[in-house]
Amino acid sequence: MDGPAHLLSYLSNYFPILLFIGVAFAFGAGTLILSHFVQPKLPDPEKLSPYECGSEPFSDARMPFPVRYYIIAMLFVIFDIEIVFLYPWAIALDRIGVIGMVEMLIFIALFVVGYVYAWKKGALEWD
Repeated sequence: MDGPAHLLSYLSNYFPILLFIGVAFAFGAGTLILSHFVQPKLPDPEKLSPYECGSEPFSDARMPFPVRYYIIAMLFVIFDIEIVFLYPWAIALDRIGVIGMVEMLIFIALFVVGYVYAWKKGALEWD
């Protein structure tokens, strides 16, 4: 059963997915358009100001962040990835046995050493 009929029957299996994507886009666009027309248009000077928090801006918004911010962000990502590796290990602990337990303890020990090193170097201090 080759030819266009086979291809058409194969592609018809994906029609519900295409329909779902179309409905999702239509719903998103429809709610945006509807909210544009029904929202109250009462501009307030405080709402139109650059900062809604009430504080006056005291410096340029494009000033560079300190390098320490990036170091802490990288440390967060590294230790967050460690947690991602711990979850599958915890789920499969009964199947991987003692060898898997020892390997994960070595993995955690390496991260503890890295954490202590970062702590001693002052990378976690926010001055």
